[in-house]
Amino acid sequence: MPGLDRPAAPASAQRDERGAALQPQLDAFLRRHEDELIAFRRDLHRHPELGYAEHRTTRLVVERLTAAGLRPRVLPRGTGLFCDVGPEEGPTIALRADIDALPLQDEKENVPYRSTVPGVAHACGHDVHTVMVLGAGLFLAQQAAAGLLPGRVRLLFQPAEETPGGALDVIAAGGIAGVDRAFALHCDPRNEVGRLGLRSGPITAACDKVYVKVTGPGGHTARPHLTADLVYALAKIVTELPSALSRRVDPRSSLSLVWGRVSAGSVANAIPDDGIAEGTVRCLDDEAWHRAPDMMKSLLQSVAAAYDVEATLEYVRGVPPTVNDPASVQMFRDAATQVIGEEGVVPTPQSLGGEDFGWYLESIPGALARLGVRTPGSPAEYDLHRGDFDVDERCVGVGIRVLTATALTALWDGGRPAEPEPMEGAALA
Repeated sequence: MPGLDRPAAPASAQRDERGAALQPQLDAFLRRHEDELIAFRRDLHRHPELGYAEHRTTRLVVERLTAAGLRPRVLPRGTGLFCDVGPEEGPTIALRADIDALPLQDEKENVPYRSTVPGVAHACGHDVHTVMVLGAGLFLAQQAAAGLLPGRVRLLFQPAEETPGGALDVIAAGGIAGVDRAFALHCDPRNEVGRLGLRSGPITAACDKVYVKVTGPGGHTARPHLTADLVYALAKIVTELPSALSRRVDPRSSLSLVWGRVSAGSVANAIPDDGIAEGTVRCLDDEAWHRAPDMMKSLLQSVAAAYDVEATLEYVRGVPPTVNDPASVQMFRDAATQVIGEEGVVPTPQSLGGEDFGWYLESIPGALARLGVRTPGSPAEYDLHRGDFDVDERCVGVGIRVLTATALTALWDGGRPAEPEPMEGAALA
């Protein structure tokens, strides 16, 4: 009727309209820059750098962002950086890349970008992660210059993910101060290019290291009753701790203790006076992860006391589980549907591997997704952390599309988490 305002379009319709407008802009950007960005990736791949030694990588990223009119900030250690794109008003969304390589020999053959650094290789795709966030940042900078960015995007180029610890350096330097949500992609050689794996809740596990030392009076194996039978006691600790630990928590937390090294003694007829066991603790639940050290110490002392040996525990924290926020996963899903199609969005399983993106998600909501990097139809599957790992470089353009659309979706559709509603009966300030 005359005089009445038109009702606002539903959020899904608005999202479709924005997606339709975004696609040709991304197409034009990638036509101009995709070859350059793939060349950038190859350069990083030829010159990999280990955690906290990523000086060249940091310099190259800084130079490219600066050339685009941005102002990157290098972290205090001198490697890694973050950079803001867009106005301070509105929500702030972070896109994270890790920039370090692995201490592995590059075993690929007949590729022009094989590592030139002996014993160091980008065998986990961090060079790809870096160039995808760089490409998304360059496109978003163009959007910001045109006044089309409804908030701010912070690009995080994090050092030392494999060490780990780089995420904590970013946090200590203020890298997520004021950030409302964070998103990251990780290469997945199990999925083909053009697919994005999503999962709400835990997607990677906590990963800690444990060192147990057992001591006691040694002696002759003919007279074990006059000694603390240390090897037997160590065997009991190694076998009983994993099962006892798993009974102390909800089975859905997938708390797992697995030994990788056990050592005691040097001859067959002498009971040694010390022994060690080293292993890893992995867990999908944040609460169980925080409880694990105290639980393990208590159980260790209980088993050791039964065999009259002294046992000490060194528990070395690694990374927390990466627990994806469902609302952030939906933003990934909505964005990916716009730029790669609904058929490209697939479920992904939980992994017991560690990923220090979990440190960010302990402070702010966000999500990690798995980006397909395998050539469609190819029987070859290059696993992560292998010397022959490689990607189909068409994944670079796909990742830039997904990250860009996700950042814009989060900015447009409420990047800031909703405030909790006051409890019924609570006094108002």
